[in-house]
Amino acid sequence: MEAARAPRHEEAAVTTTGTVRYWAAAKAAAGAAEEPYAAATLAEALDAARTTHAANPEFARVLLRCSFLVDGVQVGSRDHAEVPLSQGGTVEVLPPFAGG
Repeated sequence: MEAARAPRHEEAAVTTTGTVRYWAAAKAAAGAAEEPYAAATLAEALDAARTTHAANPEFARVLLRCSFLVDGVQVGSRDHAEVPLSQGGTVEVLPPFAGG
């Protein structure tokens, strides 16, 4: 007789709060230099920002071209759902800049 398996409990992600800072075209599309986040991951923070700015479709288009820094560390090609956010942290939203 096979023993019953204990249910597997995944650690729940902890929602943290911090600041999203927008630069250049992202700032123009958001209509603000920064806004707060309440999210556990970068993906959650960006989804919330898209919802907040849903009335401006340019915002979502700009985000597609952006790179991101989380607490000063470049996200690069990492899955945004795998990038945790820290309490009091900062997400920098950086669109491509002319010349680089």
